[in-house]
Amino acid sequence: MAPPCSSIQFIDTALSCTSPFALSYTDLNQKWLIRKHLISLVQNYPDFTLSTDPYYHNDGSTVNLLNASGYLRVSNITPPVHVTIWLHENYPHMPPIVFINTSSNTLNQIHQNHPFVDLCGLTTSPYLQTWLHPGCNLCNLVHNLIKIFSHDHPFSVSSTTTSFTHPSLVSKREALDRLLGMLHYDKAALQAKAEEDIEGLSILQVELEKRAGVIKNIITELEHESLKLKERVMELAEETDVVMNWLKVNDLKSFGVIAGEEMENAFEGVDEESKMVINGLAADTGIEDVIYELDKALEQGVVSFDIYIKQVRNLARDQFPYRYLLVKLKGPDILFN
Repeated sequence: MAPPCSSIQFIDTALSCTSPFALSYTDLNQKWLIRKHLISLVQNYPDFTLSTDPYYHNDGSTVNLLNASGYLRVSNITPPVHVTIWLHENYPHMPPIVFINTSSNTLNQIHQNHPFVDLCGLTTSPYLQTWLHPGCNLCNLVHNLIKIFSHDHPFSVSSTTTSFTHPSLVSKREALDRLLGMLHYDKAALQAKAEEDIEGLSILQVELEKRAGVIKNIITELEHESLKLKERVMELAEETDVVMNWLKVNDLKSFGVIAGEEMENAFEGVDEESKMVINGLAADTGIEDVIYELDKALEQGVVSFDIYIKQVRNLARDQFPYRYLLVKLKGPDILFN
């Protein structure tokens, strides 16, 4: 199909313009190649319309460039993709700049994590990234975009598990595009999983730091407690030394008993009353111990109740004189000390 005469006339007029609005293409051979590629584009894709407009680079510079806008009919069940192809001022040695035009319609919003289109509509397909003159041109670019968007439409989240056509029917370029698309989604999934793991590990780190603080406080308290115990042991040792020294000086006989003689003579009363109190307490305590053992024997069934009562009565009878003597000498409080 021959291109419309109006399109050819527009291209010729735009490339030959010398006014202040002249295009930023300076080389004659460059203009001839641009004319050839644009005519081929509108011949194969007549829906595209041509225009000249200012283009603003990221560095702030402004150039006047040719651009072609049109709809890519990807399939019958997906919306067409409206693209604008800007011809770089160094075209064809630099690749075109491709943007997808979105509308306020939510169905025509670019989905996140598209492998070749960012949320602003800038398209960076492998064909553009590997652009090399003279092997690349506008017609092949549009054909490649249609292929890419048929597998991964920018306006809908498509499945990344779509099966390949038989290898013998898939071109090298198409296989590369699909492979890069799958790698992009795998990378995004791995990155999301890594971020989730990092967040989980960060939470775990905070919890471990809290536990480490608690353990550190416990260790500090134990160290203080250990220090207090050591100080108490030293105090007891000093007190023991004081008692031993006192016994050596004031009671040689009792000290000899502690060293190995009979324990019964270790402590002696200072007078007859004290001796009676010591003997009374010893006898009373001994009888109490016997009664306690009888209680345990009765609970375990070792002795009968009759024998238990008989023995307790006898012991109580023997215990009474000692308690009477203790109460008489020291008062009733001595029985409860």
